[in-house]
Amino acid sequence: MYTENKKREGVRRQKENCAGRSWKGEEQEMAGMTGRRNVVWKTPEITSFGLKMFACAAMLLQTIGITVVQNGIIHLGSYTQEGLSKAMEADSTLMMQAGIGSVLQLIGGLAVPVFAFLLVEGFLNTSSYRNYLLGMVIFALLSEIPYDYAVSQKLIDWSSQNALVTMSICLLMLYFLRMCKERGGAAGNLMQAVIVLCAIAWVTVFRSAYGLCMVLLVADFYIFYTKNVLKTILGVIASLLYVTGPLSFYPIWCYNGVRKDKFSKYVFYAFYPLHLLVLGLIANLLL
Repeated sequence: MYTENKKREGVRRQKENCAGRSWKGEEQEMAGMTGRRNVVWKTPEITSFGLKMFACAAMLLQTIGITVVQNGIIHLGSYTQEGLSKAMEADSTLMMQAGIGSVLQLIGGLAVPVFAFLLVEGFLNTSSYRNYLLGMVIFALLSEIPYDYAVSQKLIDWSSQNALVTMSICLLMLYFLRMCKERGGAAGNLMQAVIVLCAIAWVTVFRSAYGLCMVLLVADFYIFYTKNVLKTILGVIASLLYVTGPLSFYPIWCYNGVRKDKFSKYVFYAFYPLHLLVLGLIANLLL
């Protein structure tokens, strides 16, 4: 009796297994017919080091577009706007070169939101605000002559200042914004608006690179730090000043909060004046 029941149980399980394999086969066949796949999408994780590398690469391409292509190859300063248009109509090579320069500058716009985001992260996590600001100011001063040389082929040019000047102003703005945020209330909010307007005024006076866009993004990332949706919407709107800026919110969104650089942060600071100096020399050789 026991043996017979065991045989019946074995037959029943065999039928169930066959039915199960048949059902899975039908499911796989239907998936193949409809093009459906069981794909698991995984968001890439980016550290602060990855964001810095991304921003520096974009900035490098932008500087190449300005110094090497526009200043060194095209000699943009020798044309009026009307004269350049006529020259490009007559010379397809010049038109292609101008297009390459424009594309490289558009790529450079990707760097601005990332630098603004990293500045706020650095401000919130630094162990010494004083050293952070002092380092930024020192490298802003060191970068001015290389910046002027790269952009205008002059050692001193007061018509515009480098991007680290803007970042130094933004760091000062963040210090006073924190004071007002701790105070809270309507008076604190009003003071925050006044501080942002003052920062905008200063970058306008200095005519520093990334000016208005950088100030607005830094203020947005700090004031609305915990309000992700509002912060992103306002940030995307502000970054439209650089056309391609909104695309940078994807790598920012992938940031995993890990702040561990593979080498000293001062290497990134030094990269700014060095790349300006090298590209300025290359452009000068092409003139």
